[in-house]
Amino acid sequence: MYSKISVLLVDDHAVVRTGYKTYLSISERIGEIYEADRGESACQIYDRHNPDVVVMDLSMPGLGGFECIRRLLGRHSLCKILVFSIHHELVYVTRAIKAGAKGYITKNNAPETLISAVCALAEGQTYIEAELAQKMAVHNALDFDEYTRIKDLSPREFDIFCLLASGLSCKEAAEKLCLSYKTVSNHSTAIKEKLDIKTMSELALLASRQGIVKT
Repeated sequence: MYSKISVLLVDDHAVVRTGYKTYLSISERIGEIYEADRGESACQIYDRHNPDVVVMDLSMPGLGGFECIRRLLGRHSLCKILVFSIHHELVYVTRAIKAGAKGYITKNNAPETLISAVCALAEGQTYIEAELAQKMAVHNALDFDEYTRIKDLSPREFDIFCLLASGLSCKEAAEKLCLSYKTVSNHSTAIKEKLDIKTMSELALLASRQGIVKT
């Protein structure tokens, strides 16, 4: 008989967390379910309860999903993280896996997929939905230079890159991420240097080509 799987849900929308909790509670495999509304509280809750699987969104205020993955694994190397995101673009998938996540599924999947993915991670497996896994294989074979440069951004740089590419100013990005304007401005300069671009227009165009933002 299987032991119950404890889960930590990390999403900044309470209604969304309630829906996930309802889905997971359907399964007899799922036991205790904890909730966090952002990365900072997720780290604290994990420290206290050490759940079997973390189900995490990427787009959150404050710490952000990628940085939260890095921090959780820095504290708990055996932490099993399943990214459950609206983002189906490959750059998000590869960055999440590179950061240490063990699985990635998108939110347009059926509830059964979430349960299957959680159970797979609890059993020590990885779980990436089939379409995304296929895209990863193709891109790894082609290894686009532009794509590779984006992958090499740090988690914090990538969060800022996405916000700036979507049209936010450095001040607006700083407010959203709870950072100082100077910090975001310095990151913006470093990002442009790493991506070999000079203007925000070029940054937005690059993000559009890679499917990170929609034009």
